[in-house]
Amino acid sequence: MIIFLSGSINSGKTTAAKLLVNTIPRTSHIEVDDLRAMVSWMPLGESIPLNLNNTLSLTLNFIKEEMNVIITYPLSRDEYEFFNRHLPADEQRFFFTLNPRLDHALTNRGNRELTSWEIERIKYHYKTGVNNPGFGITIDNTMQTPEETLSDILYHIEQREIRYKMED
Repeated sequence: MIIFLSGSINSGKTTAAKLLVNTIPRTSHIEVDDLRAMVSWMPLGESIPLNLNNTLSLTLNFIKEEMNVIITYPLSRDEYEFFNRHLPADEQRFFFTLNPRLDHALTNRGNRELTSWEIERIKYHYKTGVNNPGFGITIDNTMQTPEETLSDILYHIEQREIRYKMED
């Protein structure tokens, strides 16, 4: 199973991924931003295709080892289609976008203090629709605890699995 957690910066992707990793056995987490850090000298626009190809390679390796994979990254429609084209057709996948209200996404939470670059990037993501891309399941997690967001994600996964069993 592959779970994509999309959404803007500060939407709760990493927090939700950590909870999922602790809930679903044999699950790995690919934080695409960590791959970006490997080539931080490269301009963002140039590094994105490399980061996505590296994400695909890691995902295929984890699948080969019969592991579940969670990928956190603000997916565009083109990137969504890229993964759908290149992942095995028989591998169950889920696409979730965490979409807190903009004013909430722009708020410092916990120990995290947003940089001016992150604030501008969040505004850009909301302007271009990364927060509500029109594919997968979008969750407004503005007023949810991380555990409630986890419950929403698990509910949608369970419902789809029940639907597949009924179709068999």
